[in-house]
Parts: sequence; structure tokens; C-alpha cells
Amino acid sequence: MDFDVKFGSCPIYYTISKIEGKWKWVILYKLHKSKVIRYNRLWDELKPIAHRTLSRQLKELEADGLVHREQYNEIPPRVEYSLTPVGETLAPILELMSEWGAEQLNNCNSNSVDKLS
Repeated sequence: MDFDVKFGSCPIYYTISKIEGKWKWVILYKLHKSKVIRYNRLWDELKPIAHRTLSRQLKELEADGLVHREQYNEIPPRVEYSLTPVGETLAPILELMSEWGAEQLNNCNSNSVDKLS
């Protein structure tokens, strides 16, 4: 049976298909925290991400209606990114992921210290 046929109507599969990859969640979190951020600043904060990867991920998130791209016709050109209202609906999930990760890092660090003692 084809995976899409079997899981195409699954909400979890749908969510993962829109926000898959190692960078999209981090990009969304940075946009959530910054509210509005310029491309170069976002790239600086996400290094070692490649320009091509960041650009592609932002285009996909924009196509999925999660990210808004604002281009200003100035010299030099200025491009800013922010979450759309739909993207903002992910804020509670992003915050929970951050909290969960912080707790797990603390647990890992505590376990490492215990093992060294």
C-alpha cells in the first residue's frame, strides 16, 4: 500500500510533511522569537546552514503559508521574514519543544556529571 494513501489524511503526517527537515523547526523558532528578521541576520544566527539550504527552506515555508517574505525595493535590497498568522499558530508547539529540549539537556548534563563523580 502506498504511504500517502495510507497516511495522507493523518494530521501528524500532514504536519511533518509541511515542517520536515532539520532546519525548518529552527527557522520557525527564530522567526517566532524575532518577530521580524532580515535574511542575513537569520543566516548568521543559523550558521553553519548553507545559503542555498536556508533560501530553499524559507521558500518552502512561504509556499506552505507559514512564513511571510517582505522585499523592499531599496539599494541595497532588504528582505525581511516573519511568521504568518498560520505560522504563529505553531508558537505553543515551538515553545513546548524548546522547554522539552532544555529539560532533556539538563538531564543529560546532570547524568554526565553523576557519571564523572
